[in-house]
Amino acid sequence: MASKRLLDKRREHEAAEKQGKTKAPKKVAAKKGSKAVGVRKRKVKAPERKRLLWGVFSGTLKEEGRFPWNERDKAEEKLTLLRSKSKKLYFIQPIKESMSASTSDAARASSDEIPPVEDEEILEDEAVLEDDEDLEEIDDEDSDDEEEE
Repeated sequence: MASKRLLDKRREHEAAEKQGKTKAPKKVAAKKGSKAVGVRKRKVKAPERKRLLWGVFSGTLKEEGRFPWNERDKAEEKLTLLRSKSKKLYFIQPIKESMSASTSDAARASSDEIPPVEDEEILEDEAVLEDDEDLEEIDDEDSDDEEEE
C-alpha cells in the first residue's frame, strides 16, 4: 500500500515538473569568507629532527659507547675489543636521538663543569689567620662587644 502511495506521489510530481508548476530547490551557497561552525584549524607541528648514532651495548643493555652514523667501523672496533676482553654478549644497535635533546644535554654538561679555583684566589678573598695570637685578639674583641651590650 505504501508503495502505491509513493508511486502516485512520484507521478504527480513528475507531471507538475512538466507543466512548470514546481521549482527545483535552491542550493545555498556558502559565503567566501565564512567558516564552518565548530571546526578549528590545528597548527601543524614540524616533525622533530632526529639523528642516527651507532650504540655499542652489553647483554644487560648497558651502553658501552656511542659513535656517529658514519663511523660504524670505530663502533665495530670497540665491539671486537669488548668481546676479546670478556665472554659476555655485546652488540651494535642504531640509536635515534632527537637533535634538540642532544644540544640541551651538551649545554647542561658544560654548565655543570665548575672551573678549578686556584689557591691564590682563595687567599685574596678570605682573611687567613696564621697565628694563634690573631685568633685570641679576635676573641677578645668579640667578648668586649658582648660586655658593652
